[in-house]
Amino acid sequence: MIVPPVVTGISPKEGPPGTRVTLRGEFLGSKAQDLVGLTICGCDCLLSAEWKSPNKIIARSGPGKGRGDIIVTTKIGGQGTSTVQFRGYHETIGPMKESAVWVEEAPIQSFVWGRRALSPTNYQQEDPLGLSVEGNDNKKFPEDELSELFGESNGELTSDKFHPGWFLLQHHHGTTLDDLKAGLVYLRRKVNTQKEGQLSFLKANVGAVMEQLETIIVLKEQFEADVKKFGHNPTEKLEDAIRTSMIEANKLFDDVLTRRDRADATRSALSLMHRYKFLFCMPVNIEKNIKRGNYDLVINDYARVKNLFGNTDIEIFKKILIEIENKIEMLRNILRKKLKETPFVIEIQKKTIRNLVNLEAEGDPAWDAIIAHASYLDNNIANCLQDYFGSDSGVSDDHSRTSRLNNTTPSSTDRQKFYRNDANCNVPTRVLCVEAICDVIAEQLPDLWRLGQSYFTGQLHVAVDAEKQIPFKNLILSCIQHASDAMHESCSTNIVPAWLLHNLRCIRQMYAALIHLDLPNEALDIFGKFLFDLRLQCLMSLFNQTAENINGLQRKESWQLEYLPNENGGITKLPCLFEEMIIEVSELARETAIACGPREGRLLESPIQQAMYYNAIKNLFVSFARCLQQLAFSGSEEAADEDDPSVSQLVGSPACYRSRHNKYRGTTPTWEKCLLISLSNIRYTLNTILPRVINALKNRGYPDLTIAEGWRSDWTQLETLDSAVLDAYLERRCDPLVGTIEPSMYLGTLEWDSNVEPTHIRPYAQEALANLIAVHAEVTRVSPGLLERVLSHIVETIAEELARLMSCVTQFGASGIIQARCDIIFLRNVLFIYSTERAKNFFEEALDAIPSPINSDIDASRIEALLSKVTSSMQLQIRCLTERPDSNEKILHKDPNRTTVI
Repeated sequence: MIVPPVVTGISPKEGPPGTRVTLRGEFLGSKAQDLVGLTICGCDCLLSAEWKSPNKIIARSGPGKGRGDIIVTTKIGGQGTSTVQFRGYHETIGPMKESAVWVEEAPIQSFVWGRRALSPTNYQQEDPLGLSVEGNDNKKFPEDELSELFGESNGELTSDKFHPGWFLLQHHHGTTLDDLKAGLVYLRRKVNTQKEGQLSFLKANVGAVMEQLETIIVLKEQFEADVKKFGHNPTEKLEDAIRTSMIEANKLFDDVLTRRDRADATRSALSLMHRYKFLFCMPVNIEKNIKRGNYDLVINDYARVKNLFGNTDIEIFKKILIEIENKIEMLRNILRKKLKETPFVIEIQKKTIRNLVNLEAEGDPAWDAIIAHASYLDNNIANCLQDYFGSDSGVSDDHSRTSRLNNTTPSSTDRQKFYRNDANCNVPTRVLCVEAICDVIAEQLPDLWRLGQSYFTGQLHVAVDAEKQIPFKNLILSCIQHASDAMHESCSTNIVPAWLLHNLRCIRQMYAALIHLDLPNEALDIFGKFLFDLRLQCLMSLFNQTAENINGLQRKESWQLEYLPNENGGITKLPCLFEEMIIEVSELARETAIACGPREGRLLESPIQQAMYYNAIKNLFVSFARCLQQLAFSGSEEAADEDDPSVSQLVGSPACYRSRHNKYRGTTPTWEKCLLISLSNIRYTLNTILPRVINALKNRGYPDLTIAEGWRSDWTQLETLDSAVLDAYLERRCDPLVGTIEPSMYLGTLEWDSNVEPTHIRPYAQEALANLIAVHAEVTRVSPGLLERVLSHIVETIAEELARLMSCVTQFGASGIIQARCDIIFLRNVLFIYSTERAKNFFEEALDAIPSPINSDIDASRIEALLSKVTSSMQLQIRCLTERPDSNEKILHKDPNRTTVI
């Protein structure tokens, strides 16, 4: 995860150009080389920046003026931001102000009028009023308000825009008026004293001043006289005369000396040609042997000539030696070019180095070969990026290589088909780029390392420079860092997990080969760190891909219930598919990314990595919760558009079981049944799947999920979804059911004050029971374990509605009292097992709203008889509601304190 740098604090917050500013923040780079840019108030301050730590940088401010941001740019995080600003301002530098400019430290001088030179290190501004300013430090006037009052003026004594009001408010905001008056008197006295001191100094030294002036005038007159007498260059005439005399002297002997020299040269040349024929034929022989590639013969002849004629003083020999040197230099150039010919063969390079050493080539040919090899390695890595690092959609034209990759990548296995459906698809160019870089490193870096070891162990017969060990180490580190950065760039974009795993395997093979080279730990650590990051990226990519696949599980929902043993309800195949996908990805990640190779660190050890792992697992459950949510509420709009003429028809007739069309799987059950199935899936996931997943991951070596904060409720979001689905189902079933009670209660203009003898409970009570039975049957068909949760809410709402309706009745007749009490008591007794404390209280409120019977004993017997009659006639309805799904025992509660077994 790439995080840009951010600056959260500065000290100081303002200052003139050159102010030393301490920047504090986060993600400011892991080393000094990561810092590639720093601007303060729009001015580039990178040259003065000193990187201290990932949270601290020290720099000098630029010539910016006004407030501005501090922007830090790093290699990895890019351009960052700042939450604070720096204010730059320009100051006028004068004798009364300290300056950042170097000043010569002259000895302190005393002047006549009382002034003295000030040392720049000991200088402090004195108050011109002669008043102490120590007590005003805590009473300074705000500078922003001063700017508003006086505009562009300032309080600097030497500035052209000096304003006395600014100075007094800034330095004497808390000084009394009497002290200010005394300071004014002191300032006037001081000015007058300085004026008198200057005049007295000039009067006392007027003689010395006049003497100096006369000396300068005499010097000027002497200089002008010399110019008139000798001119501006008096030695020019003498030089011309000497040169003319030398030319005339040489003319007398030139002819004689020339003839003599020519005769001597001819005799010497003839003698030497016969005596040293080998030497004179040497240039031609060298040229022939160079064309034939006989470099060893040329080297032997050259060594013989150097031994015989290396120290000769004969001119002809010197000329031949110069020609021979030219030919040898040509050979040196040929060998230097041959030393840099690519691709390199290390044995040929070593032989070429020895030849250059024997030819006494300038410089260090062995080191040049090392530099060329390192440059060639860097160029090959850059060429890999140039050839491959383009578009992820690009494919390789090398069909044989693509075929080989397709046959060896993890995508060809059955396990990887879960992540890539097409095992024979074209290989992304970024994957080919990583493989090419691994091939370059595995083939060329060992040769470079062996060449360097041969150089420092003296095998190349050159003078070993021990000081070059550090540059050689830096070359190796630079090449490895370049390769690591290139592979990181290729792996940084979105690549399917299968290809990331292929990259991981290629880099591991290359890393294992480098371990056997005995490279420095710093070099191996570069690839080790990148390999560690890639393993973590593979792990997170696998989990992210699984989360995307879990989002698509809704397309596999068939809504067919499966009743599992020891489970009080049915579920679909979705939770088990979800569990299989988590187990599959955890097993694959454990075998690939988490498995440690040579010199590889363990993953998921640090708190940050564990937090990433927790978030990845959390995303799996969040994706599954989102999938269940979409399935549960996919029919909400369709259900809202359906006609619902009556609740009885809604919950009691076959019309409620008509199917609807789903965009994923065609025909699906009604929305209410989908809500119930989703509730059952959610509870099964929380109670069964989640513990099994936690144990399975823990057994495979993953961190324990139970220590994650909010791992069950907020972490999975299933608890919240469970409540939302339950509320949706209750809203769909409960509100219409309760809404039919009042219309049915007064059906046929029947009132509670009538004298109709009650023979049965009224239709509204029967209809409420019938609707509850329909809901009971619907829930039982899906998940009997949800009966208590669903029916308790509905019964509570029914009890609340009955209490409201009974409290609204204005008058009860004698028969109405018996009828109402019989209805409420019968419903209370039948629904007792699903009644909450709140529901029981509502039933009691409904009974309290009904007047007591006129003849208590007789009416109580009539109510008891009517309840017995209704109970006998409605045994089927009672058994439908009171029979427990997991038992053959039926319970009917006639009152809260007595239970009767039917």
